[in-house]
Amino acid sequence: MAKLSTVTFAGESGTEYSFNIHPWGTSFKKDYRAVYFITERTQNQDGEYFHTLIYVGHTGDLSTRFDNHHKQVCFNKYNKNCVCVYEEKDEDTRLKIEQDLINNYDPSCNGN
Repeated sequence: MAKLSTVTFAGESGTEYSFNIHPWGTSFKKDYRAVYFITERTQNQDGEYFHTLIYVGHTGDLSTRFDNHHKQVCFNKYNKNCVCVYEEKDEDTRLKIEQDLINNYDPSCNGN
């Protein structure tokens, strides 16, 4: 699991979540339970990175989540290149975090 950096995303509630940034195509360990953001990470002229938020979801097994993902066409349309991961073992908590982030950011592929 090659980690590039970390990034903080805030939910509509104001709660901040620190995500580990991984390049698209990273292999994750089996049963890695997490909330994830699919993003396009780009660098500006000052050398700083920023993320275009494409999709937020959650899974009980990140190792298989992106095999034939139902939003893959949308991810490609928006030039996905990163998976940002917030580990959370409890499914109910993952669902709440996912909705908190969707409510704040309304990512392009969550509505399509």
